[in-house]
Amino acid sequence: MSDKDTICKRTLEAAHLQMIEGNPLDAEDIAMFEMFDREGFSTEEQLDYVRKDLTRRAREKEEFAAFAATSRR
Repeated sequence: MSDKDTICKRTLEAAHLQMIEGNPLDAEDIAMFEMFDREGFSTEEQLDYVRKDLTRRAREKEEFAAFAATSRR
């Protein structure tokens, strides 16, 4: 089995487990995990990436909510 096949298999297994738990992965999540495998991220690098991504998403959500609130006035 090639590295690419292994990455694909692991990603599909992770996506299936997330779906079973009621928290399915979206296309962006799947791409992120494929990147981790493809680029050989260590566990620490993965956690750092995810933390930064969560911070970015939270900031974007807050900015959108603030924009939406001012747009209603």
